[in-house]
Amino acid sequence: MTTITLQFWAGARAAAGVAREEWAAGSVGEALDLARAARADPRFDRVVAMCSILIDGTVAKPDDLARPRTEPVLAEVLPPFAGG
Repeated sequence: MTTITLQFWAGARAAAGVAREEWAAGSVGEALDLARAARADPRFDRVVAMCSILIDGTVAKPDDLARPRTEPVLAEVLPPFAGG
């Protein structure tokens, strides 16, 4: 278990109600699950489901979200945006 920092951008930030939060978790996926459970807000769930997740600057695939982490990680939650 380590510290997973979730950095929310744009619409994800609005849905989360914060720009950044930290979770003690074993994986990025677990930290996202904890964030969902803490809010119990279907809007937040929908927004996060549409987002790309960058782990330490690299686009995460599903396996990356589940990978056990032993070092602190920054996971950026980026909603889709026009023009990109």
